[in-house]
Amino acid sequence: MRRVLILGSTGSIGTQALDVIAANRDSFEVVGLAAGTDAAGLASQAEAFGVTRTALGAEDAAKLVRDVDADVVLNGITGSVGLGPTLAALEAGRTLALANKESLIVGGDLVTRLAAPGQIVPVDSEHSAIAQALRSGTQAEVRRLVLTASGGPFRGRSRESLADVTPREALAHPTWDMGLVVTTNSATLVNKGLEVIEAHLLFDVEYDDIAVTVHPQSIVHSMVEFIDGSTIAQASPPDMRLPISLGLDWPNRVPGVGVPLDWTTASAWTFEPLDSEAFPAVELAKRVGRLGGTFPAVFNAANEQAVHAFHAGRIGFLRILETVEAIVDSHAEPAEELTVESLLEVERDAREAADRLIARQS
Repeated sequence: MRRVLILGSTGSIGTQALDVIAANRDSFEVVGLAAGTDAAGLASQAEAFGVTRTALGAEDAAKLVRDVDADVVLNGITGSVGLGPTLAALEAGRTLALANKESLIVGGDLVTRLAAPGQIVPVDSEHSAIAQALRSGTQAEVRRLVLTASGGPFRGRSRESLADVTPREALAHPTWDMGLVVTTNSATLVNKGLEVIEAHLLFDVEYDDIAVTVHPQSIVHSMVEFIDGSTIAQASPPDMRLPISLGLDWPNRVPGVGVPLDWTTASAWTFEPLDSEAFPAVELAKRVGRLGGTFPAVFNAANEQAVHAFHAGRIGFLRILETVEAIVDSHAEPAEELTVESLLEVERDAREAADRLIARQS
């Protein structure tokens, strides 16, 4: 019986995790729940699962992590506010099932230095796929990681044709149902850029050895290429309950959590090169990742401000990444040691700088 604490319990990841647990009550016990602002939803979940320890907001979630005796902390919080709970889980020695990629990307060395080997289990479908594939060989046998991208709603479009796309069009993802920021990030491919940084930090693979390929069917979730020329891929229908279940009970598989592929019917899987001219976010993210330090925090914060400005009708779609690149280029690394406080200050400064630039553009 694994004792599970779920952060972001009323969001997409949290609710799907509770679905997995509800179907496997003999394997999991929910010992705590934390949500952002949905007090009514949190109360309903607590009643359904017999949970007495709950929290609202990221600060109280971090305190809950420190106070509740859990085997696994699932961090499904959205955004860099998840950094505090991530650090709290690692400090407490809990297994961290990480869906909150921003806390790893923004925290960088702060997070990786604190984590024991194997303490972080990725929940993103791409990184879960890589973790599964890596069990086929040793670290020394890995040639490169290959992240798959659906291509989003604008796959195949030229850069020029993206100038006038609308927020409604940007939210029309062909495969996944996600929130406003993540769905827009999938349209710009910023999300894939963030995942490249995450893969580097999780698996200690150099950026030159992390590739992205466009796979619109979203069946192959990512691959590992080995030095003997073989490639191991993880394939399954797009359903987040599978990587969530692995995060909750790694490395064990939870029976019946997903529906397998139907090999009795004809199907085709395609893979296409990423068009870096139309979608330069991945290359920018690699540059940011190589710079390290507080640069990923700047990248993430500026992007969030630009995405909200796009949906408010203040800037066009192409201006999202142009704004991010401008803020990254203007950033100077602080002289002081990297701390949570210095990261939060850098984030605030980046958001304010992005807002000023957007105001001038508007």
